[in-house]
Amino acid sequence: MSQEFVIEAFPRDDQGRGASRRLRREERKIPAIIYGGKKEATAISIWHNELKKALENEAFFSHVLTVELNGKKESVILKDLQRHPYKPILTHADFLRVDKDHEIHVNVPLHFVNEEAAPAIKLHGGVANHQINEVEVICLPQNLPEFIEIDMMDVEMDQVVHLSDLKLPKGVKIAALLQGEDHDLPVVAIHKPRGAKTDEAEEGEEGEEGEEGENEKE
Repeated sequence: MSQEFVIEAFPRDDQGRGASRRLRREERKIPAIIYGGKKEATAISIWHNELKKALENEAFFSHVLTVELNGKKESVILKDLQRHPYKPILTHADFLRVDKDHEIHVNVPLHFVNEEAAPAIKLHGGVANHQINEVEVICLPQNLPEFIEIDMMDVEMDQVVHLSDLKLPKGVKIAALLQGEDHDLPVVAIHKPRGAKTDEAEEGEEGEEGEEGENEKE
């Protein structure tokens, strides 16, 4: 994990809906909470616009973050984020403390590379059908990947890539696969678009047309 995200936090004593509204309206901050580990939950507030800007980076969701509160730092991950139902406003954030010796569960994005260059797509007219775009992984905080890459170059027509086919970094497990083979979900596949003819069918039709033409001449 090459990037580092530091969140400036402030103690929050007043709680409740009224206090949260005042916090957002007057101070341009949002309420948040840090919980987990062997410590009690800590109510904090953080700058709304700084968090909103950080969320534009996909990596923010799959990184161990640093929260600075009263000169002290804590390692956390973002566990929940609440937004206004129709305005582009964040309303609350939940952060979970992490310990370097304990595994964490985090949703990590999938990156599909070489999709346009894959022969099944570029040469044979196939289309990639993405079933999922992120996956829950289990690992120690120091092993948390920013994303998991799927190389589409060698995926053939009508081939389905499953969770068990993903190449994982060392120390990383996929949560679903620990529940058994029935949870080995499809991730992506390449198929011909609906209504498109396969190469073999096209060749067969061309052959039939050639034979009909010869018969007519006879």
